[in-house]
Amino acid sequence: MKTLSVIIPAYNEEEVLPQLIERLNEVSEKLDRYAFEFLFVNDGSTDQTLNLLKELNKQDPRMKYVDLSRNFGKETAMLAGFDYATGDGIVILDADLQHPPEIMEEMIYWWEQGYEDIYAVRKKREGESFLKEWTSKTYYKVVQKMTPEKVIPQAGDFRLLDKKCIVALRQLREQERYTKGMYGWIGFKKKEITYFAEERAAGKTKWNYSNLFKLAIDGITSYSTVPLKVWSYIGFAISVFAFLFLAVEIVKTIIYGTNVAGYPTLLAAILFLGGIQLISLGVIGEYLGRVFVETKGRPPYFIRESSQEDVEKEEQHDESSA
Repeated sequence: MKTLSVIIPAYNEEEVLPQLIERLNEVSEKLDRYAFEFLFVNDGSTDQTLNLLKELNKQDPRMKYVDLSRNFGKETAMLAGFDYATGDGIVILDADLQHPPEIMEEMIYWWEQGYEDIYAVRKKREGESFLKEWTSKTYYKVVQKMTPEKVIPQAGDFRLLDKKCIVALRQLREQERYTKGMYGWIGFKKKEITYFAEERAAGKTKWNYSNLFKLAIDGITSYSTVPLKVWSYIGFAISVFAFLFLAVEIVKTIIYGTNVAGYPTLLAAILFLGGIQLISLGVIGEYLGRVFVETKGRPPYFIRESSQEDVEKEEQHDESSA
């Protein structure tokens, strides 16, 4: 019997956990030819999420947990899940039930056909504003044009990955992670399926516009040097234009002489070039900052405790008692 690990990053999800567990149990009962491991990664929750996970673990050994030392973000929480999961295949699932667990049945079907990365493409999300939908589509178009690896529009982390893919992803330890790009980078045999995203079952979303903007910047700068090349082209074009303008001014001065007119034009040119320089320095600084972070060589995360450690402690206690 194969084991399927379901990785669920959780940050302040106490309200939605009961509904999630109920639906996970229903799915696992239906797919009884597989053994399931439900691995919750508590990403520094400040509510009762961790206590609920501990109670669930006592009631059902399949409900395992890893408690991170602080809030590292979803990308790092998924890496912790990759490290601690033991299944032959792994499904990544959001705790808010916008990823319907029932889709796992279709994912498993295609996994059995030999596919190693079965990713779910969102056709529609209930309750999503027009602005958020438009910015999401535009972002994916921009990223796809700027990165050599294929980033599937509307395909997030909701997918089933064979153990081969997980072994590959475990080796990618960068600090500023963009896992959506990593899925394309590692390759393997992929299959697309579709689903309709439900509204968040309970609680509040953790993805505000500032977090989404940071994720977008990470996606562009982590997998593409196009922004650096763009500013190189812009700088070259401006330099050519400036030299041509200088030649014209020299010829005009030789023929017509000089005067003090043109102060507004000169000021506008200085401000324009100054702005271009500051923007280009900002882009270079973004990449340099990433180099600085990566060269520190820090671990991506720290674990405060896990259900596996609790099991080991109990085994050691039983041995010492015997």
